[in-house]
Amino acid sequence: MNMNPAFPIHYVNPVFRPPSEAQSLILPVTNGCSWNKCTYCEMYTAPQKKFQVRDEAEMLASIRGCGEQFAAEVQRVFLGDGDAMVLSTRRLMTLLAAIKDGLPKVRRISSYCLPRNLRNKSVAELQELREAGLSLVYVGAESGDDEVLQRVNKGETLESTREALDKLGAAGISRSVMLLNGLGGRALSQQHATNSARLINLTQPEFLATLVVSFPQGEARFRQAFAQWEPLDQQELFAEMAQLLQALELKRTVFRSDHASNWLVLKGVLGAEKERLLLEVKTAMNRPESASLREEWQRGL
Repeated sequence: MNMNPAFPIHYVNPVFRPPSEAQSLILPVTNGCSWNKCTYCEMYTAPQKKFQVRDEAEMLASIRGCGEQFAAEVQRVFLGDGDAMVLSTRRLMTLLAAIKDGLPKVRRISSYCLPRNLRNKSVAELQELREAGLSLVYVGAESGDDEVLQRVNKGETLESTREALDKLGAAGISRSVMLLNGLGGRALSQQHATNSARLINLTQPEFLATLVVSFPQGEARFRQAFAQWEPLDQQELFAEMAQLLQALELKRTVFRSDHASNWLVLKGVLGAEKERLLLEVKTAMNRPESASLREEWQRGL
């Protein structure tokens, strides 16, 4: 819990945010995740993270308090926890208006977004949210392969994720899509890479990131529906990454594979730097001593 009574936001730990939101004010508008059934995800499994929409009056008071203390400093706001887009458009608009009023120097507001939570939001509603300040959402697609998604209880398909990403794009909201390297294990690795590339090619997101699947709390929950899953070793992860990159046909997507879970840090723009990125992966596969790989102890899981 947040133990500073003078701070205007009440946090329920643990608190998560994307790496690129390190300098943002984290404003929780829900507690936990409304789906919270994905077997690979441990973020909101603690009892205190049971899903709940935050009280609107409390949220507005937090925004006012932050404005009183930090109005001159805050330039970015991240709406937590797992999926702020589960809130109604009306409530989101109320919060965005309060941020604009109380924190006038804010230039970017972002949130996580589950594809399922856009099914009842129209492009027109999303355009309203964009005009009110919501400019970026992070969508954990994880895979574009329907079999992999079913095995990990994602509750989505390639088509449902594509529909959500297309809605966001049509509304002018930037999309940062996350994929999980190794999620399909050895048996489903090739189709995981191929269909993930298909999803990304169809939607052309502004940002794409990859993380390596990991289980700091153990694999028991994950294996309940994927008992035969076999993890990829380092070389197999690189091979899957190479297959993904080779299949991507993008116009201008900022690509990052620099999360602490990755052995190999990759950064570039796709497709302009596709060949360079592929060369870096192949160097890691064939001449690892030349690839500046992270040591195992350096990887944050």
